[in-house]
Amino acid sequence: MAARRAPAGTPAVAALSAAGIRHTLLGYDHDPRATSYGLEAAEALGVDPTSVFKTLLADVDGCLVVAVVPVTGQLDLKALARTMGGSKAAMADPAIAQRATGYVVGGISPIGQKRTHPTVIDETAILHETVHVSGGRRGLEVALAPDDLVEVTEGRYAAIAR
Repeated sequence: MAARRAPAGTPAVAALSAAGIRHTLLGYDHDPRATSYGLEAAEALGVDPTSVFKTLLADVDGCLVVAVVPVTGQLDLKALARTMGGSKAAMADPAIAQRATGYVVGGISPIGQKRTHPTVIDETAILHETVHVSGGRRGLEVALAPDDLVEVTEGRYAAIAR
């Protein structure tokens, strides 16, 4: 897989532009056989996998929450529930996640979702000058500063990965 110039045109890109947030679009040829979209992106783009973050949706006591964690780790559902002041968290059904965000699984961006959801970004993001998140479709990543990701998602940092 080779990195290529990324086309614009997703709600995530539009939201970043509207907010005036500096970002870089990075495209690559997505392999439809890939099972780990984030690790595929890191390899194709030649970036440190710890700087690539995946976007997951979880149900915390009946409320959808966006969790952004490194692709090299896993979401700690108990930590997410505690962070949100809830008692129980479970991964959202993929069909529900797609309807709620307007993106397809493997291309869900934390930015520019169809509906606004509380967003929690794993605190390890602050260890990087630049983080990479989905740009709103498979084969498109957005590179931006972690604090800008917090700003555009109206999110917050917390220890939610293991």
